[in-house]
Amino acid sequence: MTDLLIIGGGIMGLWAGVMAERAGLKTLLVERAAIGAGASGGVLGALMPHMPDRWNAKKQFQFDALVSLESEIATLEAETGLSAGYRRSGRLMPLAKPHLRGIALRHQQDALVNWRAGNRQFHWHVHDQPPVDDWLDSAFAESGVVFDTLAARVAARPYLAMLSTYLRRSRYVQIEEGWDVVHIDVVAGRADFADGRAEAFGDCILANGVGAFPLLDSLANAPVSTGTGVKGQAALLKADIDPSLPVVFTDGLYIVPHENGMVAVGSTSENTFEAPFSTDEQLDTLLARATELVPLIRDASVIERWAGVRPKAIGRDPMVGRHPDHRRIRALTGGFKISFGIAHRLAASVIGEICGEPDDTLPASFRCKSHLDLLKL
Repeated sequence: MTDLLIIGGGIMGLWAGVMAERAGLKTLLVERAAIGAGASGGVLGALMPHMPDRWNAKKQFQFDALVSLESEIATLEAETGLSAGYRRSGRLMPLAKPHLRGIALRHQQDALVNWRAGNRQFHWHVHDQPPVDDWLDSAFAESGVVFDTLAARVAARPYLAMLSTYLRRSRYVQIEEGWDVVHIDVVAGRADFADGRAEAFGDCILANGVGAFPLLDSLANAPVSTGTGVKGQAALLKADIDPSLPVVFTDGLYIVPHENGMVAVGSTSENTFEAPFSTDEQLDTLLARATELVPLIRDASVIERWAGVRPKAIGRDPMVGRHPDHRRIRALTGGFKISFGIAHRLAASVIGEICGEPDDTLPASFRCKSHLDLLKL
């Protein structure tokens, strides 16, 4: 019997493993296929904050997570000798119309109040022209451009490799790939796997992305699902660019410079789809938009086209913490587009809950109970 069973080897599950190791919990982390085989194993890696206006507990939680992630990654890089490809490079957002500049100027003042962590102040600057040359085409920024200093990026696959390497060297956590869970007996505290194996546990964290929803559905006995999958498409390009250049973002389009001249472009958000893991003309359209916005990547070669399905819980926010009706079961899924920036904080919250240290900073809308209450409406 293991103290803790973590189902899922993506960003959520791996961070849960890190926090379990720090807490000294005997842990088995199982992944149906291979580490990062799901939505976490993509190419984009953008770490984007919420807008600095209309501040609330949810925005504060994400802000604190984005700030603390930098030191968390630095610690694990030092312990493993591996790079996660992290850089706080900032973000450029073109202002195409005059009214957008007025909104941006108000946000500039909001950031001075809300984007402060200790003695660190992060900014939302409004410029007449892009602050870096030959990157964003100024024709798309007729009313100026925003440059924020909080946004960052990470290379998803090296990041996952760093986390899994740390766990494989750990004292308390065991990783097993190719273990496909088919049933969870919440009364007995046992997980059954497709190959006939079974594992007894004290607590179980469902951190397997969209795969967590059917397991939660089986416990909820509700007419609708606890969550759904949203398909995303992205591409990785090879270009001769400076890796310190900021992320470009506008109208759902991300252009993310990485190390070694790599540039990621994404992503679509498709609620209806037939082929979850293949790309199509929607990605072609996205790439065409990207090359208009950033001419420097116009002749870049496409190294990889990627598609995957990201988890969106019924309440739209991440779904975190103890199941209200089954004390052994805890959710850690539904991060959708923000998982990479807050996974470490969500994992710390769940492990703290298991250890009897509740997280008062976790927004109410994130809690598993808040999502499941929506099933009753």
